Amino acid sequence: MSGTDSYRRERGVSWLTLFTSTGTLICCALPITLVTLGLGAAVVSLTSTFPFLIVLSQHKIWVFAFSGAMLGVSGWLLYRPGQVCPTDPELGHLCNRTQTWNRRIYWTSVVIWGIGFFAAYLALPLRLWLDT
Repeated sequence: MSGTDSYRRERGVSWLTLFTSTGTLICCALPITLVTLGLGAAVVSLTSTFPFLIVLSQHKIWVFAFSGAMLGVSGWLLYRPGQVCPTDPELGHLCNRTQTWNRRIYWTSVVIWGIGFFAAYLALPLRLWLDT
């Protein structure tokens, strides 16, 4: 496999990871945030317009498990040992630029996943604990 194919595969995995972690934000964090802000009618409107949001929230364990696994795979691809860029100047520049963007996308995905996880699993128990 050539170096360019490897960079494309890593970039594809990074974008897929961003997509799946954004799914956690859409399924769980967005509705909870809107309801917390008193915008329950907006949530009703969103779920009637996009009914797949209900399915995502019903299966949030699988959504978080899959996106967490994708984050793990993407992190391994980015930070695996023995990864070096080619010595060819053009391919080396492409490699460095791709790695920089892949790391940015990866850490954006991690932050999005963390926000979604907090909203889906920690926000309500924390609020109930603070109310007592």
